[in-house]
Amino acid sequence: MSNERRAIVHPNKAELAHAVAARFLSKVPQIIAEFDEATVVLTGGTMGQAVLEAINESPQRDAVDWSRVNFWWGDERWLPAGDPERNDFQARKALLDHIPVTASRVHAVAASDSGLSLDDAAQAYANDLRAHSARTGKYPNFDIVFLGVGPDGHVASLFPEREGIRELDRTVIAVRNSPKPPDERVSLTLPVINSSVRIWAVVAGADKASALGLTLAGASYNEVPAAGLEGRRKTLFFVDSDAAAQVPASLIDPGQFWTSADSTDEH
Repeated sequence: MSNERRAIVHPNKAELAHAVAARFLSKVPQIIAEFDEATVVLTGGTMGQAVLEAINESPQRDAVDWSRVNFWWGDERWLPAGDPERNDFQARKALLDHIPVTASRVHAVAASDSGLSLDDAAQAYANDLRAHSARTGKYPNFDIVFLGVGPDGHVASLFPEREGIRELDRTVIAVRNSPKPPDERVSLTLPVINSSVRIWAVVAGADKASALGLTLAGASYNEVPAAGLEGRRKTLFFVDSDAAAQVPASLIDPGQFWTSADSTDEH
């Protein structure tokens, strides 16, 4: 099946988070059944955390063999370990501390108090990706990459008209002078993100409407980084009604969030 890009709209943030959680909890066991493991890239932000909280609250949570799930992060804020603004801290609080994950399968970016420099932390994460890559590749086979989209269209820590969004060779970059605090970050690059079988962007709020509309209308990814998202099989934008205000009607999925067809058309 060719790559699909579509928006799936929910009435509000709460229903959005629970619907994405339900889809995730249905999909991951299928992936594990086929490949013996699942590899997921997590994101930070309000909706990223809300989805993980909804997964944790779901009665279907314990149907997943979490010992076979690998977790990575799309980006990280360069802050000390345990800082509540770090994406890994938020993910652990929302979900990972509540499920029987295998510690060696949780791949966090080094913290600013780890003794590494920012550049060394980015290189260490790139080395970790390579160490867990398929055969001689540069990174693992990602099954699902979660992302948010900023009001300026940024994804991970890839910001409009910055060098990072145009990086094609490196898998991980150090980000300095970020337009969004904190100034320093570590981020996967777009080719790595787009290597995933599925990209699931979860977007909510009226302040995201313009960026989302431009993304799905085919803007330049240098100007609107989210427009460069293209998973190998599916690129889905799960959005609330406020964020969908400027999405072309032709790109909104007219059906329900989850159908029996979805269980067979993704691999």
